[in-house]
Amino acid sequence: MKQQINERSFKDPVCGMEVSRTTAVDEFEYQGKTYYFCAGACREAFELEPEKYIRQHRQHGFRKM
Repeated sequence: MKQQINERSFKDPVCGMEVSRTTAVDEFEYQGKTYYFCAGACREAFELEPEKYIRQHRQHGFRKM
């Protein structure tokens, strides 16, 4: 019987696939944070336009006028 390891999963910011550090095909560090990817093509797309794929957090109640 295979032993399962409870490893943290990460969402590939480009395609949304769940990966872990051991299953990720590639990784890329941006602004001090490491992002994990299911494929080299996803990492390449992220590297070209990281801001396109990083979820921007808005403070509750804040509206652009």
